[in-house]
Amino acid sequence: MKRGRTPGVIPYIGYGSTEWVRVLGRVLYLPPTETHEAAGTDESLKPVVAQVARVRGWRSFTSVHVPYSPVRVLIDGEPITEVASDRGGVIDHVVPVQLTPGWHTITLQASGPGSEHAEAAHAPVYIADPTAHFGLISDVDDTILNTALPKPLVAAWNSFVLDEHARTSTPGMPVLYDHLLAKHPGSPVLYLSTGAWNVAPALSRFLERNLYPMGSLLLTDWGPTTDRWFRSGKEHKTRELSRLAREFPDVKWVLVGDDGQHDEELYQRFATAHPENVAAVLIRQLSVGQAVLAGGRSKARLQRSVSGVPWIYGPDGATLHQELRQLGIL
Repeated sequence: MKRGRTPGVIPYIGYGSTEWVRVLGRVLYLPPTETHEAAGTDESLKPVVAQVARVRGWRSFTSVHVPYSPVRVLIDGEPITEVASDRGGVIDHVVPVQLTPGWHTITLQASGPGSEHAEAAHAPVYIADPTAHFGLISDVDDTILNTALPKPLVAAWNSFVLDEHARTSTPGMPVLYDHLLAKHPGSPVLYLSTGAWNVAPALSRFLERNLYPMGSLLLTDWGPTTDRWFRSGKEHKTRELSRLAREFPDVKWVLVGDDGQHDEELYQRFATAHPENVAAVLIRQLSVGQAVLAGGRSKARLQRSVSGVPWIYGPDGATLHQELRQLGIL
């Protein structure tokens, strides 16, 4: 224990199929007053979950993680297995289980030394319908969330200073996502970002507050790796996209990003390698000012179509929505 703190789990929204679940979370040393639930009972899944941050703002980066901590996993109250956090305290495991499509509740509880009084933490997990052949993968920064700061300062500002209510949503994007899912019910939704796991609770609240559909956050650990000082956001996104193609081989994804830096390049590579897994690529065009703050526009010279995959450009959700309707995707 660290000065009266005990190991506790901050769970993240997971996803899976009817045969497996990807369990996501992090084990930190938390004060006793902060070991309340991250998501409530099944009643809280109507239709979104208010994930309560147990560690807010800059504290999310100064809190001490618990490496290699054993964690008990329950789904819908039934004990399933025990997993362990990695060297950064992150929980990321695929657990075999038989579940029906839709939302379920996953419960995680630290069970290592010093965790005798650790409280259980709950979060939703979405099980994709095996008959669903459509899904949504969305970038976060500059695509659906805007912060008027130069790119090098965004991560520090978002994490250590900014009141999360100052983050603004891209106009029309929540409506676009809502209509996509209404057209294709039962589809999985994932938010793929180069942000750190530390800001997952704040991002979850942003999505809920701005009426975005609930979905899993695929973030990255913060800090150095075993072989480099800084983690590669591009490698993280490339790895997760390839993983989703393997996990859901029959799903065609709508990939949503922006023209600020790397999304066009990454999506082009993925669409070229997996054209059967891409329904369309949506690129939110930044304004001149936003592009300057984002570090410039992508230097990739891309065609509007890659391997037959349609590419759609627009400054907001309404424009992208109109283009999708013309393609028959909406």
